[in-house]
Amino acid sequence: MNSPKRYTITAALPYTNGPIHIGHLAGVYVPADIYARFMRMQGREVAFVCGSDEHGVPITIKAKKEGVSPQDVVDKYHKIIKESFEDFGISFDNYSRTSAEVHHKTASEFFKKLYDAGKFTEETTQQLYDEKAEQFLADRFVVGTCPKCGYEESYGDQCEKCGTSHNATDLINPKSAITGSKPVLKETRHWFLPLDQYESWLNEWILEGHKKDWKSNVYGQVKSWIDDGLRPRAVTRDLDWGIPVPVEGGEGKVLYVWFDAPIGYISSTKEWAEKTGKDWEPFWKNEDTKLVHFIGKDNIVFHCVIFPAMLKAEGSYVLPENVPANEFLNLEGNKLSTSKNWAVWLHEYLEEFPGQQDVLRYALTANAPETKDNDFTWKDFQARNNNELVAIFGNFINRVVVLTNKYYDGIVPEPGEFSEVDEQTLAELKAYPAVIASSIERYRFREAQGELMNVARLGNKYLADEEPWKLIKTDEERVKTIMYVALQIASALASLSEPFLPYTAEKLKRMLDYGKASSEATAVAFEGDSGENEWEQINKESSLVPEGHQIGKGELLFSKVEDEQIQKQLDKLEATKAANIADNKKAEPQKEIATFEDFSKMDLRVGTIVEAGKMPKANKLLVLKVDTGLDVRTIVSGIAESFKPEDIIGKKVTVLVNLAPRKLRGVESEGMILMTENADGKLVFLNPDEDGVKNGTVIS
Repeated sequence: MNSPKRYTITAALPYTNGPIHIGHLAGVYVPADIYARFMRMQGREVAFVCGSDEHGVPITIKAKKEGVSPQDVVDKYHKIIKESFEDFGISFDNYSRTSAEVHHKTASEFFKKLYDAGKFTEETTQQLYDEKAEQFLADRFVVGTCPKCGYEESYGDQCEKCGTSHNATDLINPKSAITGSKPVLKETRHWFLPLDQYESWLNEWILEGHKKDWKSNVYGQVKSWIDDGLRPRAVTRDLDWGIPVPVEGGEGKVLYVWFDAPIGYISSTKEWAEKTGKDWEPFWKNEDTKLVHFIGKDNIVFHCVIFPAMLKAEGSYVLPENVPANEFLNLEGNKLSTSKNWAVWLHEYLEEFPGQQDVLRYALTANAPETKDNDFTWKDFQARNNNELVAIFGNFINRVVVLTNKYYDGIVPEPGEFSEVDEQTLAELKAYPAVIASSIERYRFREAQGELMNVARLGNKYLADEEPWKLIKTDEERVKTIMYVALQIASALASLSEPFLPYTAEKLKRMLDYGKASSEATAVAFEGDSGENEWEQINKESSLVPEGHQIGKGELLFSKVEDEQIQKQLDKLEATKAANIADNKKAEPQKEIATFEDFSKMDLRVGTIVEAGKMPKANKLLVLKVDTGLDVRTIVSGIAESFKPEDIIGKKVTVLVNLAPRKLRGVESEGMILMTENADGKLVFLNPDEDGVKNGTVIS
């Protein structure tokens, strides 16, 4: 294996504005943990680091909502998140937080070095300002309609619907997330990282250097971003929560969270090195180190364009070798939503499925959103557990341990002459470590776990075909060989399952007393630091558990998940759905006072939709031709998820005809159709009386 000896593995820093759910686990943390555990088993030096991102705008929003300080919010959720990771066996070498002194110092020094080297530009720009809150609005404090896809709840820095990155001032109909009012533009001065100056280098490094080895979803998004042309990106913000800008003129400003957060990987590594007496620099500044970022697709731009540009500007750091970002995980057909409580929270899962961390790890990996958004369902979770973990993996181990204790008092028997079937089975077993390793090294964790289960299938088939429980009556010597082979498969599973199912691997090793047996069998191989490891021994040693070794008593690795348990989870989600519908029925608060003059500027007319068609490459938008009585004009409307084009032709509608034209995906929209939602949350037209009302009639 021609792999570097040193790996720096990072997992995206979670915002501490709430607990974490299965989407976080499936998209980032379980894949990262599988990779880190595997690399440690290969004998590599590993620094697997993460930490809480405590300076994001969502934290200040949460604090305002709860009427507490941002520090209260981050302290509360940092503890919950850290404990959830520990409970699910996410084996971070260090889990830090961006409020830590080491991080403030590291981020400040990083900024200062770039500042002193003239790597920033300083610009006076117009930014959105909330006059009611009397503050500038950071990007996540602004929501509005995405100028590219028309999604009406886009953030000021990025649209979660189409993934496009933009500025808050690009949004259509922006509003403040603090007060709900329409912000105004106001001048402010900030420092910018001139990404346009790194465009040529990024093009060569990514588009030419990583075209073949980066995942297609990552490469495609980065290519689109670079092809659109890079622009300077602000690295400071007008906020009072965050790391103060450490230079003259930075009073009242903090480091922008996207600049601050990825430096958290470096500061977490420093914190780990200080605790363990190691040197942190080789993990970030040595060319023999492989840096890998595990993230969700919403963080691709920050980790593949912006952070590498920062590292390049600084000049002494290694660049990421790979950024295996995953897509999103949905829940029972709907997008996971923290605000709507549409999620499976990790701390709640453990209360209802105690001791079954590996079952969730297994189900999430088996359905991992590696190439497309996938859906988690409780029925699938139950089936994965009962039909695979219990019926295949657990069944094989139970048979082996029970029969070994029954026939030989738990002592590994001495095998006789191997049959052709025995030889073939052991040969297949020895091939699996390389197969699984290849999948993990290519970040195909779903595939790798599938191969792990094939090892258990191999064992089940071998026992089913050889039937030792029948042969014990007629050929005791043959049964010794069968059980010896079966125990080698069981022992291999104890090692191979460790990256995927760490709690199961630990239990299985305890049942087999495998750690002791493995160390005895491979003692010679490990002398003098030969570079061998437990993983490689599977395809090199003829005996993973030698004859005469005493194993322990059997215990169930997995237990069935009953229908009642699943129904309880489905009922909980139904209750959540009902509560969300009830909330939607509540009247929204009154908006700010409008004068008669404000209202009189609006020209509302009756119109008729005469043509309708879907906007290409947009799921939500319809392109309409509307007869307003004045003319037939084009209006782009985000109603495609509620109406089919053919069903609304001839429909009378209320149209705001004097709305300033705006381009949506290259089509100029000349007005707006008035809509509302009914009690079920479905869009409906605000229809004028259709009898005798002509197009162009003014609504007053």
